[in-house]
Amino acid sequence: MAKRKTIYSVEPKAYEGMMMLEEYLNNSQLTPIHKELIKIRTSQLNGCGYCLDIHTQDAIKYGETTRRLFVLAGWQESELFTEEEQVILAMTEAVTFIHNGGISNELYAKAQQLFSEVYLAQLIMCMVTINAWNRIGVATHMKAK
Repeated sequence: MAKRKTIYSVEPKAYEGMMMLEEYLNNSQLTPIHKELIKIRTSQLNGCGYCLDIHTQDAIKYGETTRRLFVLAGWQESELFTEEEQVILAMTEAVTFIHNGGISNELYAKAQQLFSEVYLAQLIMCMVTINAWNRIGVATHMKAK
């Protein structure tokens, strides 16, 4: 397989926009664990090994347990995640698999009960952003090192 150029090396201005989204998320109300759960679960679903490597390391740095990381792919079958985290993970899957109709009205209503309007908007922006990063990583065959 031929090595592909990075988007950054060819079009650094495109990365500037992505980095602005990351800066927005870094200054959001989202907890580091919520952000990393979103990023890891999305990366699992999209098959982005590069992002999985980065975000599992970040999650551990922020205090996430390896036990929860090991069962994240089967979160629905686990009692290790809070109600809020379960809603976040369900939303993450709905946004990632947007072709299935996106976030259902029922799931959105549950999220509205648990989160403020601002937090909910920030959750969705985190989901959108990591999906974009995954698509860059997978399209350009970025590899974990």
